[in-house]
This record gives sequence, C-alpha cells and structure tokens, in this order.
Amino acid sequence: MSGFAKMPFNERSKHITQGVARSPNRAMYYALGYEKSDFDKPMIGIANGYSTITPCNAGLQPLADAAIAAIKAAGANPQVFGTPTISDGMSMGTEGMKYSLISREVIADCVETCVQGQWMDGVLAIGGCDKNMPGGMIGILRANAPAIYVYGGTIKPGQWKGQDLSIVSAFEAVGAFMAGKMSEEDFEGIERNACPCNGSCGGMYTANTMSSSFEALGMSLLYSSTIANPNREKLDSAAESGRVLVEAVKKNIRPRDIVTRRSIENAVALIMAIGGSTNAVLHYLAIAHAAEVEWTLDDFERVRRKVPVICDLKPSGKYMAVDLHQADGIPQVMKILLNAGLLHGDCLTITGRTLAEELADVPDEPRADQDVIMPIARALYREGHLAILRGNLAEDGAVAKITGLKSPVITGPARVFDDEQSAMDAILADRIKPGDVVVLRYLGPRGGPGMPEMLAPTSAIIGRGLGESVGLITDGRFSGGTWGMVVGHVAPEAYDGGTIALVKEGDTITIDAYRLLLQLNVSEVEIARRRTAWTQPTPRYQRGVLAKFAALVRPANEGAVTG
Repeated sequence: MSGFAKMPFNERSKHITQGVARSPNRAMYYALGYEKSDFDKPMIGIANGYSTITPCNAGLQPLADAAIAAIKAAGANPQVFGTPTISDGMSMGTEGMKYSLISREVIADCVETCVQGQWMDGVLAIGGCDKNMPGGMIGILRANAPAIYVYGGTIKPGQWKGQDLSIVSAFEAVGAFMAGKMSEEDFEGIERNACPCNGSCGGMYTANTMSSSFEALGMSLLYSSTIANPNREKLDSAAESGRVLVEAVKKNIRPRDIVTRRSIENAVALIMAIGGSTNAVLHYLAIAHAAEVEWTLDDFERVRRKVPVICDLKPSGKYMAVDLHQADGIPQVMKILLNAGLLHGDCLTITGRTLAEELADVPDEPRADQDVIMPIARALYREGHLAILRGNLAEDGAVAKITGLKSPVITGPARVFDDEQSAMDAILADRIKPGDVVVLRYLGPRGGPGMPEMLAPTSAIIGRGLGESVGLITDGRFSGGTWGMVVGHVAPEAYDGGTIALVKEGDTITIDAYRLLLQLNVSEVEIARRRTAWTQPTPRYQRGVLAKFAALVRPANEGAVTG
C-alpha cells in the first residue's frame, strides 16, 4: 500500500490541492464538471456492479444513484467505476462456471486498481451476485481506504401452486422431471416462476450468506443484507450507507481497523448460526489473507463447535431471506449470539460505534410470532453446520455442510468422474445407486481451473430422491443452494496429485461428519504405488484468464487467492 493511500483525507486533500491540482491533471477534473472548491472535498469511489447479465445485478443502478445523491449531499464527490459479474446460476453446469471464482479476483483487482490509481479517499462497493461481495471486500482491504459495502438485495420468492420457489427449485426440478417424478406442466411452471424479480438468489445461499456476514464483520449497515431488491427500504439503506461512508472518511476509519481476527470470528459465528454457504469458508480465507489476518480452516472448526444453528433457512431449512428480514433480520441473530457470549461486542464498525453499541436497541430474544430465528435453548442444531473434514483423502482439509441430513455418515463404492458432464449423464441415466459415493475430480482451483460449483449434479441427485443415500466428494465447490451428503474443497486437489486423483472405480470411501473424516479405504502401500504411477495432466487452458488463474492460484485451504 502506497504512502499516499495511508494518508487521512485532510492530508490527501491538501496533497491534491497543492500538488495534483496545480498540475495539468486538474483540467481533466474540470471536464467532469468539477469546480475549484471540489478539490477540498473527499473523492468517493462507487464500485458499481450494475449489469443486465443477471437479475442479481440488474437492480443495482437505482441503489448507485441513491448513494451518489447522498454522497453529494454530504459534501463529497462520487466517482463511479464499473466492476464485472458472472452469473453463477446462468453459468452453472457449463464451461462458463469456471470463470465464477476467477471473477472474484477480477473484481478485487478492479476495486484496488481504481481506488489506488485514482487516489480515492473512500469507496462504496455495490454488488449482487455471489462473487461480488468477497471480490469487493478483498479489493477494499487491499486498498485500505475507508469503505462500506452495499448489497443489492435478495430476490423475492417465486410461487407455483402455493409453493415458495428459488433458483434451486429449478435445478432440483430437472432431476425430478428426468426421473419421471414431476409432470411437464409443473416443471415448466417452476422454471418460469422461480425468479420473479431482480435480486440475488433468495435462500441462505452464497450471496445472502456473504452479505449477512458483512453486517457481523462491521462493513455493512445493520438490516441491509436481507432486504428485497425491489423494496424502497433498499434505496434508503444505500443512501444511508453513502452518508455513513463520508463520515468514516472524515474520521479516517479504515477497513483494516474494522476487519480483524475478532471481527472475522464474528462473521464466521454468524454464518454458522444462519446455516450459510460452504463458499463462505473459501471467501473468508481469502478476505483474511487480504486483511493480513491469521485465519485457517482450523479456526472455522473451532467456531463451529461452539456456535449452534438457530435459523431455519433454505437450502436445508424452510424459509427464505425475506422471511428472515421480516423476523428482524441479522441484527436479531447477532443480539442472541452476543448475549450468549458468542460475538465480540467490542469490535469497531463502519459507523464508528462498536458492534455492541450498534445492537443495543435490538431485543434480547426473537419474537414469539415467528419461527425463522430460534433462541439458543431451541437451536435447530447444537453445533454449526460447516464441518472441516480430514483424512487420507483430504490431508489439507475439505468442507462439508452437515445440516438437513438424518445421518451424515456413509461408506460406499466410489463412482469416479473426471468431469461434471460425465457425472450428470450417469445420474440422469440412473447409473448412480443408493450407497454410492460419487467422486468428481480435476475440478479444483488449478485443475478446473476455477473450482466450478457442482449444483447441477447435486440437484439432480436430490431431484431423484437420493440426497440421503448418495455421497459426493469433489475438489471443486458447491453452490450455496446445495445440500445433501456432499464434501467439497478437497485439498490437495487432483491436479496437484492429491489422493482424490488416485481413487479407482469401486474403491470404498467413508464420509463421516461425526468423526470429521474423509477416508479412502485402501492400504497406504497401494496408495503409494498409485502415486508413483500418477502423472499430472496437461493444463486444460494454455492462455487467457483461465491459464493465468491456474498459474497463480493458491490451494483451496488457503482461499484460492491469486494475490
């Protein structure tokens, strides 16, 4: 980070006024409509993820406009720049999904580049789809100028024949329809009605998980993460975020003052309590890396063991994010955790107040007229749901979501696939049977590359009624909408010679979430023999962004970061 970036606003402003403003650079600001007095005002970047690629981001421009107006009214100059997005839901099951995780790094690079390159005094990041949140936060932490995150908001539930729908409903319907368990009328009805408006996927999937955690992290305003995108309340929250950011610039409150080991622990505790996405593990390893905070897979397991799941939310539960908002949202969940000694209330937030001060007026107990949020005494699960498994199949760790299952234990024969489509073909052709353990490999950060999500195969398994009886392990990732007996982020990955590369069809594999075990039941002598015979495959891409990512990326247990 440059010396200039470390300056508080008043010193930066003086530097610009006496230095840059006396140079020809000033002429270009005048072309943008600046007046001489504007050089004494903070320059606030608006990292705007608006696009019409996906409904997650199509509703962001009104939020950007509200923030811009509020920043101007607060006496600062907004400077808008764009960040890209990849729609996970639209790219799922295609080669395009390989670009999803890569987009996190591209977004981070965009934010860092513009904030640093244009000497911005602060940045307000606005995003919607899954990688927008961690990408924006990583870039914010690299630049370390005062910052706030504005989430674009959740989608409202779709409806078909009285049933609430989400995007995952459509994926699961494919499996059910192909298995002859659903009529064509219902299949098309679900497909047409699953996504009724703008906003990010509506369960506690990755987008809502990450946005919710940013409230606990201290980098987003309370109540902001569970508002539906079309609601007026979302515009008001964006405007208030702009006002709060201008004050943070004046007070020189910086992201690395807020994002500490203790605040990351708060965020992870919140993720456990709400039953959040497995992707949060990967993203918080990357966020901690950007903040230069020590945080490992073992820390997730430490937090999991002490924090219960107290929210009944999809994919493994009943309710959607809008229902959580109606039940008083993330602040209510945090107040319960704070009173139980499971949050660090002394952590600083972007408002300049501590988390405990922010939560002071939130009721101690959830309302009795709802069953989305439970008190600790009636927790859905005594411990958190994101378990870190190890064993000879994952010496460096793997991640399993263990809620919603009658028994998260299986030992069965391996059904091995080196690509997603082959696995899908086998599932849809009924070649996968109860008791099988599907192995999907060469899909890790380097092998994929890009660690694609496996929502299509897992949804097909669920849709065919095999969610409780078939295991699936992969060195790729899962959608936040995935549930079932699934284990992802297996490290070392197959491309790097991890044991998952050595599994043969018919080998028995044990997944045991109680013992935190992922085990290939083959002798060490045989594993060593196979390892000697194994050769690394040729990279799938030789040029372009996929090749660059594969060359630079670190393992999943280190967050799959590139910088």
